[in-house]
Amino acid sequence: MVRIRSRSIMKRASIILLLLAWGVALPSPASADLNVFACEPEWATLAREVGGEKVNAYSATHAQQDPHHIRAKPSLIARIRRADLVFCSGADLEVGWLPLLMQRGARAGVQPGTTGYIMAAEHVPVLEKPTVIDRSLGDIHPGGNPHVHLNPENIMIIASVLGKRMIAIDPENAAYYRKRLAAFNASWRRAIEDWDNRVTKLAGMPVIVHHKSFSYLFDWMGLNQIATLEVKPGIPPTASHLNGLLRKVRSSNVRAIVRAPYDPSDGSNWLSSKTGIRQIELPYTVKRNAGPGALFNLFERTIELLEGANAGS
Repeated sequence: MVRIRSRSIMKRASIILLLLAWGVALPSPASADLNVFACEPEWATLAREVGGEKVNAYSATHAQQDPHHIRAKPSLIARIRRADLVFCSGADLEVGWLPLLMQRGARAGVQPGTTGYIMAAEHVPVLEKPTVIDRSLGDIHPGGNPHVHLNPENIMIIASVLGKRMIAIDPENAAYYRKRLAAFNASWRRAIEDWDNRVTKLAGMPVIVHHKSFSYLFDWMGLNQIATLEVKPGIPPTASHLNGLLRKVRSSNVRAIVRAPYDPSDGSNWLSSKTGIRQIELPYTVKRNAGPGALFNLFERTIELLEGANAGS
């Protein structure tokens, strides 16, 4: 038995050497999934929607984390080292941690300016670009408001960019990516048409937010964001600021006080207790390992919550 096995191995090795000598290309092992390192859960989920089973998408953050403030941990460096595509919001949202990850772990093919590097804010109209950069104005983003995923029209634009990049990186599966992108865009367009009909009834609804996390959502819906609980971006509410808001809301018919899951609740609790205005924790993003349909459910749930606040239910 040992001799037979040895002869078999030697024969196989001889065939391989002959093929190499003749210049015949040997079949390579099956390629691994296209690895996507997403900075936020919404982008990992979009990568799964477009890439399906061909994509392995990982999110550096989860829904309960503020993406402004993340530590560049060794585990994230290890993750980004394996990435074929880095997919983030951009507009300086990740400026405190992504550059360090890129420097310490990212390969050449995912560096800025390459096919494997996507910053969503670079592909859609950006709101709230400051005309003056001054630290006295708070924690403002020089590149504008980075929370671009909360306008569903932006999701479609960015999905198309993502699909083209996946095809360029993994051309063997081009037909698969095109088919999934077309299906996603068709269903997403139908969803937007339905949402557009619903949000027209919310146009002009006055709201107060903790931080300007929902500017794209409110801009799309036509909501009236009259103030923020933060004194300035990144600066927590003070007693004097809250008292000023108290005077303001009494004449503004504010329908909701809105915050993200990771925002502190002290300010919204106080203002709600003084005014009786409903406070809402909007989902902001999806779960870290969310599957198909999660982005749709994000907008569905958000609209339902705002519809309820507007109706007073």
